[in-house]
Amino acid sequence: MSTTRLLVLGGVRRFGRAHGYEVRRELMSWGSDEWAHVNPGSIYHALRQLAKEGLLRAHDVEESDAGPPHTDYEITEEGRAEFLRLLRCAIATVDVRHPEMLTAGLGFLTELTRAEALRLLRERLDGLAAWRASIAPLQDQQDPADHLRELLGWWIHSAESATAWTEGLIGRLESGAYRMAEDPR
Repeated sequence: MSTTRLLVLGGVRRFGRAHGYEVRRELMSWGSDEWAHVNPGSIYHALRQLAKEGLLRAHDVEESDAGPPHTDYEITEEGRAEFLRLLRCAIATVDVRHPEMLTAGLGFLTELTRAEALRLLRERLDGLAAWRASIAPLQDQQDPADHLRELLGWWIHSAESATAWTEGLIGRLESGAYRMAEDPR
């Protein structure tokens, strides 16, 4: 649920105060149902669970001319801390089994300061180098006739490709790309 937690906390944080439909609409517009397998039910469940944990504050809204009764959510200080913890982890950590965490983190990259984003991306480079270094000897040990060399080669290629992309993003951020958390709005 970490990806869902990051997406829902970040979605509510962006709105300031929002009801479930607004958060769902925003996350679905990102295609999160495709790349993170986040469906509407999991969004509503996460909203209730995060409120139960004290990371979101729920406000019941009565029926009005604006619409039917519903619950609005806003992020708490504890929720902001959890959001930033998950975001930092998503950017810095290499987890080949869960690439959706990085994808979700990139959606909120500009919530970080430029310096912090750069530091986390450099940590990611270290993780990618370690991952590649752990795979290369296995490929060297593999019998050249064994087709599993292709799997190891694909992992090495993936690590190298991710490294090149991360280096490119670092370069773009160093050149001033994107409005980051500390930049004037």
